[in-house]
Amino acid sequence: MAPASRISDLRQAGNEQFRNGQYGQAAALYGRALELLETTGDAGAEEKSVLHSNRAACYLKDGNCSLCIKDCSVALDLVPFAIKPLLRRAAAYEALERYQLAYVDYKTVLQVDCTVQAAHDGVNRMTKVLLEKDGLQWRQKLPHIPSVPVSAQKRWESPLGSYEATAKSKANDPIPVAKQAPTVTTTEQANKLKLEGNEFVKKGNYKKAIEKYTESLKLHKLECTTYTNRALCYLNLKQYKQAVQDCSEALKLDAKNIKAFYRRAQAYKELKDYKSSMADINTLLKIDPKNTAAQKLQQELSKTLK
Repeated sequence: MAPASRISDLRQAGNEQFRNGQYGQAAALYGRALELLETTGDAGAEEKSVLHSNRAACYLKDGNCSLCIKDCSVALDLVPFAIKPLLRRAAAYEALERYQLAYVDYKTVLQVDCTVQAAHDGVNRMTKVLLEKDGLQWRQKLPHIPSVPVSAQKRWESPLGSYEATAKSKANDPIPVAKQAPTVTTTEQANKLKLEGNEFVKKGNYKKAIEKYTESLKLHKLECTTYTNRALCYLNLKQYKQAVQDCSEALKLDAKNIKAFYRRAQAYKELKDYKSSMADINTLLKIDPKNTAAQKLQQELSKTLK
């Protein structure tokens, strides 16, 4: 069998194993294809880049983020500004909590193709994390973001049916307003308001904190922490029904949110809805069996329900 045909067969077999969830086997097949390419000595940069990117996807699925980053970097050395390895490397950086580098890769993708929703979502996530971690000066701590030349942008304008075209199609799907991802600027402003609310909480000024959290949620309705923070304020102001409502909204966004379950259980207890309170605590303890605050509240509720 001719080397080119054998390489194609290995790549297709790798693709099939990947689709079947056999990521280790898929990575091995892509590796064999790369070895054969090196042996033939006439490997094109794009073909090698794709194989490295595919193998990186396997490593990412298996949680081997370091190898994923290594393969993506090789793929990008071969074909700079290729979207898939940029996205995969960004995801690996994010998983390793290297948020600044993840932000840079997500932003680079958007320079290549501003319609890739995964990159918009990634930028929004990283903006939130970096703002909370480094404060309002977080941008000054970022590594250099490369400028994508126009030639690279044109090169990666893809025909209908490609990865990027699919992203464009998804981006154009009708989505309810509440589900739309906020812009980076909106996210920054929402987080700024949330941080201001946090400062008021520290000072015990819960009414002012609620105002800030409410303004924040108007800009970014999908921020779970803001709901649980506002719920804490409502608890302190003995506005228990509002606390229940905010915790319920938080749980729609994160079904395993410990703070939402605990604070809603506290609110239900104050409303004398002891069964609902116990149900929340029981659910919480399934998620976090060693949560001492929940254990204590469970004991209190058990005495009340006897």
